[in-house]
Amino acid sequence: MAKRIVILIDGAFLRAKAVAAGKTYDPNFIEAFALGCRISDEEILRVLYYDCAPYSGTLRLPVSGDPYVFNGSDKWLEELACKDLFAVRLGMLKFRGYKPKRTPIDQSAPLTDNDFDLDFEQKGVDLKIGLDIASYCDDRHADRIVLVCNDTDCIPAIKYGRKSGLQIVMAELPNCEMARELRAHADFKRSVPWPSHLSWS
Repeated sequence: MAKRIVILIDGAFLRAKAVAAGKTYDPNFIEAFALGCRISDEEILRVLYYDCAPYSGTLRLPVSGDPYVFNGSDKWLEELACKDLFAVRLGMLKFRGYKPKRTPIDQSAPLTDNDFDLDFEQKGVDLKIGLDIASYCDDRHADRIVLVCNDTDCIPAIKYGRKSGLQIVMAELPNCEMARELRAHADFKRSVPWPSHLSWS
């Protein structure tokens, strides 16, 4: 009998690693990656994707003070939510200010806006992951959770899941070393390759 699995994907983590590997990050890529998390004796019950909608609003640049308008679109998240077996869980993206691109700051020339990066913080995603793991512990619809993240804040939820009888599988991405603490609290580690049947631009 096939093991029923739920795949939980931390979108910010997956996106950062995929983009660094030169992949085109879009709903088709995410779907193909999720399907690659399954092994032969498993049946996917659902894929839960956690992310924040792109920032939208006007900010003042750090040196010039000029306004900069962000027109982020979440249409790709809507498209992802319409794919088979997918559900999208949204957190909030908070603007925390600016941080210098290089430290120490070079004082030999005047600073410009280009010397700073925007600092955004993702809020609510870890909590939603933990609540969903707890939910599957209670309703017993799944046998395994496949978790795609590298955030040790998820450890309490992982421990709760294991104590409740769920098997926890940590997905390891190519060229990305998993946090040792996560591996220590999971039942299995599973290497998941990048999708090979998509063509990248």
